[in-house]
Amino acid sequence: MKRFSFGKHALAAAGAIAVLFTSLSAFAADNPDATAKALTKLDDDWSKAAATKDADRVASFYADDAIAYPPNEPASTGRAAAKKVWAAYFADKTFSISWKTTHAGASGDLGFTTGAYDLSFNGADGKRVSDKGKYVCIWKKQKDGSWKAIHDMWNSDTK
Repeated sequence: MKRFSFGKHALAAAGAIAVLFTSLSAFAADNPDATAKALTKLDDDWSKAAATKDADRVASFYADDAIAYPPNEPASTGRAAAKKVWAAYFADKTFSISWKTTHAGASGDLGFTTGAYDLSFNGADGKRVSDKGKYVCIWKKQKDGSWKAIHDMWNSDTK
């Protein structure tokens, strides 16, 4: 009678599972729809981070060499420079911002999100100022598999 060896079968099953997960991971990486959904969630998480007014947390979404293009200001190159832009906004305790992704897509290691933002703050006269606008963000997949913003531009719809 042949003796059953759990070790050999378990090793074979573990190998099959590893191949399956590797295949699924490759499929997700090559699946633009799945990547677009992941980027949409990431962008939504970024908006939630901005609501906390934590400049470090907001800056963590940028790649080290990212470029932020804030309205009516020069471009800011690097995560530290982008953090300064956000810290200046957050220094105004009346400032609030949120955004919602309306489009997302990806091809290979590059992706994008676009959408609309709402922000408000108290003006110099104490009256509430509200602004609505749009944004485009280009994302790049990093060596560790995470996605980071590499180009982030937003501007107002107000005339």
